[in-house]
Amino acid sequence: MSLPSKFIVFLGRTFSGHNHDYKMLKQEFPPEMDWFSDLHVRVDLGYQGMQSDYRGDQIDIPYKKPRKSQKNPQPALSAAQKAVNKALSQIRIFVEHAIGGMKRYNILVHSFRNRTEHFEDDAIGVCAGLWNLVLSY
Repeated sequence: MSLPSKFIVFLGRTFSGHNHDYKMLKQEFPPEMDWFSDLHVRVDLGYQGMQSDYRGDQIDIPYKKPRKSQKNPQPALSAAQKAVNKALSQIRIFVEHAIGGMKRYNILVHSFRNRTEHFEDDAIGVCAGLWNLVLSY
């Protein structure tokens, strides 16, 4: 999680292999607790279902384009929905830049061969700290 200023405020633990973003969020922040009620949360389409699982009035998820079907052969979003999606993406891009900024440190890009326990968590924590340090200058 990061602020619009690209400052990283939270790192979840790392997971090996392919994992869905929303599944990892539910493991870090169980839906039974009131995590996001006082926060303005902006997520991408990988978090479909977050508004129904978590309590909070300010959870923004972009609109998803409807599926093509016989009843709807040319699905499209309305102009208002496209405008909302564009506004959300203009804010969310700063989070993507923060993630990309951490990945400038090559230790995060290549596969880990070190067998030290929790080494991945330590490495990503150091990279996030370095990224935040660079931002503070």
